[in-house]
Amino acid sequence: MRISTTSCLCPFLVCLCFIQRCYGASHHIPTKVPSKNQTKLANGETEVHHRPKRGWIWNQFFVLEEHMGPDAQYVGKLHSNSDKGDGSVRYILSGEGAGTIFIINEETGDIHATKSLDRERKTHYVLHAQALDRNTEEALEPKSEFIIKVQDINDNAPKFPDGPFVATVPEMSEVGTSVLQVTATDADDPTYGNSARIVYSILQGQPYFSVDPKTGIIRTALANMDREAREHYTVVIQAKDMAGQVGGLSGSTTINITLTDVNDNPPTFPQKNYQLYVPESAQVGKPVGKIKANDEDLGVNADIKYSIINSEGANMFSISTDRDTREGIISLKKPLNYERKKTYTLHIEGTNTHVDPRFSYLGSFKDTATLKITVGDVDEAPIFSMDYYIMDVYENVPSGTEVGMVTARDPDSRNSPVRYFLDSKEEGVRYFRIEENSGLIRTTQPLDREAMPWHNITVMASEVDSPSLLSHVPVTVQVLDVNDNPPEIATDEEVIVCESSRPGQLIQTVTAVDKDDFANGQRFSFALPSQLPVNPNFTLKDNEDSTASILARRRRFNHLTQELYELPIVVWDGGEPSLSGTSTLTLRVCPCQSYGKVRMCQGEAFLSSAGLSTGALIAILLCIVILLAIVVLFITLRRSKKEPLIISEEDIRENVVTYDDEGGGEADTEAFDIIALRNPAAAEELKFRRDVRPETRKHVDPPRSRRSPSVELDELSKLFQWFSTSTVDRLKKTNKHRTALFFFSFSFCRFGSWVVHLEVLNQILTMKEHKYGGKGK
Repeated sequence: MRISTTSCLCPFLVCLCFIQRCYGASHHIPTKVPSKNQTKLANGETEVHHRPKRGWIWNQFFVLEEHMGPDAQYVGKLHSNSDKGDGSVRYILSGEGAGTIFIINEETGDIHATKSLDRERKTHYVLHAQALDRNTEEALEPKSEFIIKVQDINDNAPKFPDGPFVATVPEMSEVGTSVLQVTATDADDPTYGNSARIVYSILQGQPYFSVDPKTGIIRTALANMDREAREHYTVVIQAKDMAGQVGGLSGSTTINITLTDVNDNPPTFPQKNYQLYVPESAQVGKPVGKIKANDEDLGVNADIKYSIINSEGANMFSISTDRDTREGIISLKKPLNYERKKTYTLHIEGTNTHVDPRFSYLGSFKDTATLKITVGDVDEAPIFSMDYYIMDVYENVPSGTEVGMVTARDPDSRNSPVRYFLDSKEEGVRYFRIEENSGLIRTTQPLDREAMPWHNITVMASEVDSPSLLSHVPVTVQVLDVNDNPPEIATDEEVIVCESSRPGQLIQTVTAVDKDDFANGQRFSFALPSQLPVNPNFTLKDNEDSTASILARRRRFNHLTQELYELPIVVWDGGEPSLSGTSTLTLRVCPCQSYGKVRMCQGEAFLSSAGLSTGALIAILLCIVILLAIVVLFITLRRSKKEPLIISEEDIRENVVTYDDEGGGEADTEAFDIIALRNPAAAEELKFRRDVRPETRKHVDPPRSRRSPSVELDELSKLFQWFSTSTVDRLKKTNKHRTALFFFSFSFCRFGSWVVHLEVLNQILTMKEHKYGGKGK
């Protein structure tokens, strides 16, 4: 294939390159000469295979991008070996851009590009070529594929897609410290020529920074850059293609570099000497002043710790650091006294808390200053000689008795007179008063130790010249005891005396109590009143250990004859003077068991007064338990019963009386009680059933004794019989009325029998099960 050079409008060098790369791209397709391969068959015949020889021969086609000429750009030429040059062969083109971007001369096979191409949008095109017989339209060659590549030119400048940039680097960094790497991109073909070969250079930021021309790494170029001198830098980096040669395209970006702080500056006090005035009334623990050292560093590099390095100042004052303001806060550790010491000198040191050892050559990162504190004189409240006072006084002393004295003085140099008074809000002013000038405390009324053994009062003092300045001191007054209360027996309970007591037997040991307070312990003596005759029943023995023993004087007591005895006892205390008191004990006689245990003394007395013996009580309780058990059993059976024994409601109410008598028929009224039919005109008096003759039994009460259990049970049985009889009479009368709700049948029941009671309960429980309504039902 031969390419005409007249169609190339590009510069000479580009055309030469293009011609060199396109040379040999012509497609000489030799004539189809079938090759013969002979294969000998098994029967001796020979089979001939025809394989057509490929007629298309070409290399890749190239076309320059961004072609701006007036004519279509020549791409190349297709030629088939079947083409004899007589115009019998027609070339056709198909594929990407065929007929729109690329056109072919059907006779010559020349391919042209009709539009300007951009390699950055599409780098190559895939097309198909075919040679046809113009007369028969038969394919002379199979359809073949070929590629047209867009040849790149340097039409894109380098770009920094991530710019502008922000970077930081520590101050005082060494030369060559890496700051940041920037990378530019070029859309041109990096595999062809130098269109995408980028070189970096610095346009702004020298002499502080430099950039590596190949990698784009920015480094420090100047040593010991100080943040305190300059903190921010602007660096401009350029990226140029064509390896930086003249004519190459370029792009640039901006990097804002900030120097970060390091601890390279020590703290310094603005001045070496300071003055501070502190009044002597300043409160302990409260701030009294501030001091501050300056540090040009930032953050933790500027943190300062303050301390007082001399003992004179450290004993009276303390210093701490305010984290927000980095000031030293001076506080008072002990109270100041102008009269004792008027000035203090403090040596204060400020030290960095985070020291960088790399900069130790710069010196120690601390500074000192001197603070002179002047104590100011303040008019102070009086000062008591003691922090608190404890006094004592005997009870019952007359009003005006001296209790004690408090003293206070003016701490100021002028020594103003002091006045004393009591706090009127306290209760102690009822019992005490204080002399205004001397501070002497006296009683206002007799005191009672048993009512209040301690009194707490507050004494206040003020200067005559400055009454608003007050001081307080607590005073505790102890009331001392005197023997003014007689002793008495310690117990108020009754003393139990067994009926079987013997003469000399111990009944009870008693002690005494006394409201008075004895420092060495209480000592009591006991005796029976001497003015009374000798007690025939009991005697008293003083054990000489503040206790006494009550002993029986005679044998055999009987609680039925006399149950209670009174025994007066006289008790003396060991005070000065000795006081005595008489207490009367109550002794109750009770039956006791053989080993002396009391057998329900008061309970038996109650039973005896009621006239019931123990056996009768047990029988009554047993009857009550049996009754309750029967009632509970009946209720349980009643609730668990599924069907009633009598199905008909008329039978329950006895409106219908079922009978089966022979002989009389309906006229025979002897077989049932006509009253049960609830005739309104029925007689008021009860009519007994005539078909059953009730049994009558004359009950003769045997002669009874007062304390016989069987007689008492007989009386209880009669009581139950009376209750049952009266209840049945009431129910029968009610049954005669038409509005009665139920009827009790006691025809076969004895009065006083258990059947009566159970039937009554049964009817009451089942009353709600029946529905009564209307007359005659």
